[in-house]
Amino acid sequence: METVKVQPEVIKKTTYSILFIISFSHLINDLLQAVVPSIYPLIKDNFGLSFTQIGIITFTYQIVASILQPFVGMYTDKNSKPYSLIIGMCFTMIGLFLVSIATNFTFLLMSVSLIGIGSSIFHPESSRVAHLASGGKKGLAQSIFQLGGNAGSAIGPLLAAFIIIPHGQSYVAWFCIIALVGVFALYKIALWYTAHLSERMANKSAHKIETHHLSKNRVIVSLIVLLILIFSKYFYMSSITSYYTFFLIDKFHISIQQSQIYLFLFSGAVAAGTLIGGPIGDRYGRKYVIWVSILGVAPFTLMLPYVSLFWVGTLSVIIGLILSSAFSAILVYATELMPGKVGLVAGLFFGFAFGMGGLGSAVLGKIADATSIEYVFKICAFLPLIGVITGFLPNIEGRKKAEK
Repeated sequence: METVKVQPEVIKKTTYSILFIISFSHLINDLLQAVVPSIYPLIKDNFGLSFTQIGIITFTYQIVASILQPFVGMYTDKNSKPYSLIIGMCFTMIGLFLVSIATNFTFLLMSVSLIGIGSSIFHPESSRVAHLASGGKKGLAQSIFQLGGNAGSAIGPLLAAFIIIPHGQSYVAWFCIIALVGVFALYKIALWYTAHLSERMANKSAHKIETHHLSKNRVIVSLIVLLILIFSKYFYMSSITSYYTFFLIDKFHISIQQSQIYLFLFSGAVAAGTLIGGPIGDRYGRKYVIWVSILGVAPFTLMLPYVSLFWVGTLSVIIGLILSSAFSAILVYATELMPGKVGLVAGLFFGFAFGMGGLGSAVLGKIADATSIEYVFKICAFLPLIGVITGFLPNIEGRKKAEK
């Protein structure tokens, strides 16, 4: 059995002002990232791309983020870099500008790679900021942080539908202005973060010891279960983020702008559901939130490919609400398994989520070319059933209450 030392935390009260600013920064970061998949129909026509090539675009920027994020998190656990958040946003801004002037497929891949680098720098350190400002309300803090990201993912397609789709690829450059707003917000975060680090150094002696009484092997098995659950969630999510608009256009013959509105409704539901999962996990236990969030969505995903347009829209909202509550709970649960390693955990799980989303997009694009978009949604509908393995996770909160 192991006794786990928890790193000292100076902030005792929840610092909501910082949580809202970092959430707003997350909104901007994910809004900018959502622009690229939102204009896939436009890019597909401009460059004459196949679904496989569309999948490769997503795979490229998400695999770059996936590979780099754990290393960034591991490094910043030992060497905190408050101003690195600004650098990450600048990479994203440059990548978007290059997307706006890209003239071929290779140029596009190089451009989105920079967006992936920006994401890999942003997520581990911003997640740490949310953790430090939580005042112990880790689930709530992660939900507020994730709410910003999911809101950005919802707003991105809507803005793309009304700004880029009618005017063309070059209008992607206008989103660089939003990135500059993000740089200013992250400068405010960097000032607070720097002050917090100085305060923590002055209180080095303060510490507490917390015990979860789980063996190293049990922790490893639990982390593997969590990563498998991330796989099921983000592989399914990639079918929506990359191909939902194509599915709607192909099956129901609606316009690109109409399909973007449906994608916005799904993304909006994801944003709303995110805010619910964290506080419920704080109160009732994260394991149960994870279980309900992933396995509970299965009946709705199984119905979605077979119903009318109205019910597709309705079911997608229900799916977004339920499925979105999982990530905050999974991330906080993982930080409790590995206390003191917030950057590594955030980098690993954000990175793996991005990797699975990118891999899913590439694989599903290949399947769509060989079969049809509708077939892709039929096979992805079974992925949430993997949620049954949540039963293998230990109930950490229950153990802690029993010890008190």
